[in-house]
Amino acid sequence: MKPTMMTYIHEEHATLSQILNNYPASIPAIEDENEWLLLATGSSVNAAVSAKYYIESLSNVRVTIAEPFHYQHFEKHNPAIRTVVAVSQSGESTSTLHALAALKKHYPVKTVGVTSKPQSELAKTADTFVLLDIGEERVGYVTKGYVATILTLMLMGLRHAHAVGAIDDARELQELATLREAVNAIPAIIDTTESFFTRWQDSLIASPRFTSIGYGPAVGVCMEMATKFTETVRVPSQGIEMEVFMHGPYFEINPQHRLFFLDVPSVARERLNLLRQYEQRHTHYVYTVTPGSSDDPHTLALNVDVPETVLPLLMIIPFQILAHHIAEGKGNNLPQRIFTDFGIAVKSKTKPGDYA
Repeated sequence: MKPTMMTYIHEEHATLSQILNNYPASIPAIEDENEWLLLATGSSVNAAVSAKYYIESLSNVRVTIAEPFHYQHFEKHNPAIRTVVAVSQSGESTSTLHALAALKKHYPVKTVGVTSKPQSELAKTADTFVLLDIGEERVGYVTKGYVATILTLMLMGLRHAHAVGAIDDARELQELATLREAVNAIPAIIDTTESFFTRWQDSLIASPRFTSIGYGPAVGVCMEMATKFTETVRVPSQGIEMEVFMHGPYFEINPQHRLFFLDVPSVARERLNLLRQYEQRHTHYVYTVTPGSSDDPHTLALNVDVPETVLPLLMIIPFQILAHHIAEGKGNNLPQRIFTDFGIAVKSKTKPGDYA
């Protein structure tokens, strides 16, 4: 049988555990304490946004994230940047490769390629290659590779912070323990999400529109939720930062709209709760994903206690599962590949993907 998204979601725990086991040998120490430029597109840029705040929390480094095509052709490069990290799971994203080559040609930058394909163009182009150690993922809607990208970028931040003396040995071990605690929660999160979907599958499958709303580190989760739902469920779906939603998009809400609130315990939690209570007056289909516990049947509680900067690694998993199940419930035959010539036709990839 062909592998599915669920095949790889069930491999996430073992895959991320192995990535942790291989630290620090598998992660180069970047000793640049100033500013890193992360180039990525698609799910890779969502993963970069999800890892950014963890990386920045450990040292003085500042992470700038950019879409490579736009950056190459329209942005003014900061000549003070000395480190460019290019992220592409396939290693064949043409916009990422072209932007990286242009920067190497015109500026004295050190380049790091992060990809799951050691023989890819990205691995050959970058000065340093970091392996996304995921084995195979032969489904076009990435799941295992997505969380592996987040964790690998987080570990690059951890290795950097220790290399420049921003954290000591004890703090490094503490961070690794926190990351392992998060990874070990994945099987339970899968089970909890399955139960949540069983309870609400009829209303979720019938939905004509989805929106996820969050803030801070959860913004990357919202971005990837929108990517996964549009790829698979194929109804209008958006992931939006809370303040952005409150300044216009809230006018769109109607009684058929399905909303997911990412309830992260942080500085904006009170405002998020007020927004959720308001929207519950206008649609009955309001759901919450929280890292803590809850007796509310509309809340998917992950029952984890990790810092908010680590939560994006876990909070995306329910949306990966829901994307698959809702798509299947709508009759979308995900194993049947569509638009297989797209990447080559529009020159977004250097070669077709190796899909099942």
